[in-house]
Amino acid sequence: MTRHLHLKLHISEPWNFESEAGTSTLSGWTIDHADEGADHWEVQLDQGFDYHDHHYARLLIGPRYVGERIGRIFDAVVGFPVRMAHRTHEGTWAYAFAGTVQIDRERQNKQQAADDAAGPDGAPQGEDE
Repeated sequence: MTRHLHLKLHISEPWNFESEAGTSTLSGWTIDHADEGADHWEVQLDQGFDYHDHHYARLLIGPRYVGERIGRIFDAVVGFPVRMAHRTHEGTWAYAFAGTVQIDRERQNKQQAADDAAGPDGAPQGEDE
């Protein structure tokens, strides 16, 4: 089973995003990182946001600059520049935001600790039945 990769997203464009949505920092997760050849990742947001009278719970992220690949996020120290798309009413993706994404190391470490504490079948280790 593919583990969730926890992410933090910071939206810097459009310039009024924070005043419209109430925040410029979002958190979420993806499993698309398991496909090393993926051009973009779909991110399920922990808490969606409202923007221009629409609610968004997922974003599609991809490299902001030509020639980059989304997998470079694993090499980024601070944040990796991305463009972000939302679903339209027609079900297609429309790029509307830009910013940076980084791995949420704190949440990843908590997930790893929980996985380590669980046995191979997912049950806590060291408990007698």
